[in-house]
Amino acid sequence: MTRTRRAARGFTLIEVLVALGIVAIALMAGTQATMALTRNAQRQTDVMLAQICAENELIKARLARQMPPVGDAGGVCTQASQSFGVTVTTTSTLNPNFRRVDVQVRDAFDAPVLRLSTVVGRY
Repeated sequence: MTRTRRAARGFTLIEVLVALGIVAIALMAGTQATMALTRNAQRQTDVMLAQICAENELIKARLARQMPPVGDAGGVCTQASQSFGVTVTTTSTLNPNFRRVDVQVRDAFDAPVLRLSTVVGRY
């Protein structure tokens, strides 16, 4: 009577653990990529809203009937339920008929988001 040994079917514990390790690493890489995309989308939204705030300040300076005074001014701009700190710095130029206006926009954590500059002339 000869007994034939059946071949073992299935996976060993080591093979299953290696496969689980590979799946875990792939899932972590996917999570990191998703988080990077989310941060990038948030940053892009913040920059777009900050640009609206900065352009509003520059348009105010251009539409004013008088030259903007030299110095700093600050304020808060709210766009899409987000508050941004806006600092407007006006400096004189070599030509007294022009002033340089710089607008810096900061987020709620006081981190700089955007800086725009223009030159305003006497009308």
